[in-house]
Amino acid sequence: MPKEYDIIIIGAGPAGLAAGLYAARARRSTLLIEKNVTGGQIALTAVIENYPGIDEINGFDLGQNMQAQAEKYGMEMAYTEVQEIVPQEGGHLIKTEEGEFLAKALIVTAGADYNRLEVPGEHRLTGYGVSYCGTCDAAFFKDMEVAVVGGGDAAMDEGLFISRYASKVHVIHRRDTLRASTILQERAFANEKIDFTWDTVVESIEGEQEVTSAKLKNLKTGEESEMPLSAVFVFIGQTPNTNFVEGLLETDTGGHILVNEWMETNVPGIFAAGDVRNNAARQVVTSAGDGATAAIRADHYISDHFS
Repeated sequence: MPKEYDIIIIGAGPAGLAAGLYAARARRSTLLIEKNVTGGQIALTAVIENYPGIDEINGFDLGQNMQAQAEKYGMEMAYTEVQEIVPQEGGHLIKTEEGEFLAKALIVTAGADYNRLEVPGEHRLTGYGVSYCGTCDAAFFKDMEVAVVGGGDAAMDEGLFISRYASKVHVIHRRDTLRASTILQERAFANEKIDFTWDTVVESIEGEQEVTSAKLKNLKTGEESEMPLSAVFVFIGQTPNTNFVEGLLETDTGGHILVNEWMETNVPGIFAAGDVRNNAARQVVTSAGDGATAAIRADHYISDHFS
């Protein structure tokens, strides 16, 4: 027999942890399932300084603090991977590697993984000059030269934001034209701080304790070079962790779950919050807000549908 809970949450990033806090404080039996490490993407962030009320904190520590706070009110944790969700009368059956659970309401906060360059130095220097969020980290590189890798809307939008801080932003793109929208291209081309390195890929990211340069290769000429840099911002897309809800929940073309303003999906009793949903702002504070909203609505759903 599956173990039953009022609210089950899948994914222990900021959205899931906030949902767990609100669900547990609403006196709902709450289980948070995580397949990796508490905190999600923020666990890889060396310093967070844009979370309201906290001047500066390590991302891993913030995740641990959020978990401890939710557990204080009774939230439980299970470290396993979800394989399938099966809606049925009386709730939703969650099948995992460690067994089955039954939820009256389910909140999906599985997040999204940033697409990576998969080059030497990238993983080791993530959080020490390698970043996937300009809004989060640009301020750390004031008056320094940095690179933005990518040619889509995210790369141009974030590159323009980063240019407010950096002395120079080198956009490195594997093609000779951008995929970004016309308005963003126009703004980037008009920005004196931004220059473009075309037909080029990053071969490796160099540095011992922090990023010092990137080794590049021109795809047309084969020429190799090294660019001194203080940071490499990578914007080549992201992949939402929604494989376990395929065919069940409606998603956009990128695989992000479609929700309304209450984080409700197309399936009654299932909610989605944070980076896994469509049009997410991809910030710790907005993910936490999403999670709180989803938990509040899940609490109302249970009151309305279960005696």
